[in-house]
Amino acid sequence: MIEKQPSSRSCFVCGRDNAAGLRTRWVADGAAGEVRATVTLDEKFQGFPGLVHGGVVTALLDEAMVRALLLHGGFDDLMVTARMEVTFRRAMPTGQPVTAVGRIVKHAGTRANAAAEVRLADGTVAARAEGLLVRQPPEVAAAWAEERTHWRVDE
Repeated sequence: MIEKQPSSRSCFVCGRDNAAGLRTRWVADGAAGEVRATVTLDEKFQGFPGLVHGGVVTALLDEAMVRALLLHGGFDDLMVTARMEVTFRRAMPTGQPVTAVGRIVKHAGTRANAAAEVRLADGTVAARAEGLLVRQPPEVAAAWAEERTHWRVDE
């Protein structure tokens, strides 16, 4: 079953109210064990003319890995990225839809290993990432608690 995931108000990747952000909308596919978001990025996110900046691609990969934790948990199960290795395979054009996909490889208490990829419209993998996610520090958890009331699923 595919379910919409909630979005925050100010996150760079998913924030509903972040005019400078990507405004992605994520879905969880429990049967496939992954989360996905399809987004078309315009030229304001370019590095070289006509190509999405590698930092923006990396942000999509990071978000996909962290959001995969929501497949089997809730807001309190979110973690932060401690380590991330990205491999860029193809240039990602602006103005064309791409799909970010994330999944958890291993989850053990306060740590998780995750993987993500960004696929071009034809299914070609543009970039891949593997990462280590860890329980957030208390000060980060406190800030998330304040933001929780602003998380919602857009209808």
